Amino acid sequence: MRMRRDDTARRAPGELEAQVLAVLWKADGPLSPAEVRERLGAGLAYTTVVTILSRLHEKGVADREKLGRSFRYRAVDDEPGLAARRMTKVLDNEPDRDSVLARFVSNLSESDEHLLRELLRQNEG
Repeated sequence: MRMRRDDTARRAPGELEAQVLAVLWKADGPLSPAEVRERLGAGLAYTTVVTILSRLHEKGVADREKLGRSFRYRAVDDEPGLAARRMTKVLDNEPDRDSVLARFVSNLSESDEHLLRELLRQNEG
């Protein structure tokens, strides 16, 4: 009979992808799956790391380059860039973009509103 891992030890959805992305963000250049696995230090199977890297590539979050018979991966964006991509994706999927943006802006804190205005001013010039 195969031993099951304790359910309390299960990762939250997306947690492993986030850990792999963190490794890619810290790297000076593209990494192989073996290098990612080594830096994670979580005792993960090589195939698990390859699967996660492939998923990140399919989502457009990681880029890859062929080296011999395998790939090396790097993050496409840093954390703020990734958050901005997610926000853009949400807006792109909304039929009433104007209303969504209006609601978003009306719910900003005073300091965030001030920051947004300043950023818009900077982008005008």
